Amino acid sequence: MEKNLLGNLINSINNSKNNDLYRLITALGIRHVGGKASKILAKKYKTIDNLANATKEELQEIDDVGEVMANSIIEFFSQEQTKDLIKRLKDAGVNTLSLENENQAKDNRFEGKTFVLTGTLEKFTRKEAEDIIESFGGKTSSSVSKKTSYVLAGEEAGSKLEKAQNLGVQILTEQEFEDLIKEEGTKNG
Repeated sequence: MEKNLLGNLINSINNSKNNDLYRLITALGIRHVGGKASKILAKKYKTIDNLANATKEELQEIDDVGEVMANSIIEFFSQEQTKDLIKRLKDAGVNTLSLENENQAKDNRFEGKTFVLTGTLEKFTRKEAEDIIESFGGKTSSSVSKKTSYVLAGEEAGSKLEKAQNLGVQILTEQEFEDLIKEEGTKNG
């Protein structure tokens, strides 16, 4: 039984070597850098080396990266133990490149658009809706502002829906969101 457990563990480790760069960035545990920021950084820099060599100014030019996060990234990659860890990960065959270009749809219809999700969605989980939006080049936010492009409103939507109405932000039902995806997909495909 222990032998089988060890075999499973080794297979899991070997399979994880092929993960996308953003998963590696997340796993490194850089302070103030979560999953969403990891995806943004992987998309922008494409390799762990490019990220490690980024300047504070370059990092701060990215929409969702502020001074605190930029400082944290610079400090993390400047440490000798981090440089050693990255070298050992590469030597072990861990992927340090973004796979996004290989898997990315050529359809960037939501590029430059920000979505806020509110209420209970019936057709999608929030994660699924966020993944769809990101796969088409859009981003999601947790709060409504003048910069919000769309609010995807499910059942029992509350204050975010009211704020969107007050700001004149376009509100989508799940059906309208689905139609938007399908319509655009038939135009481009």
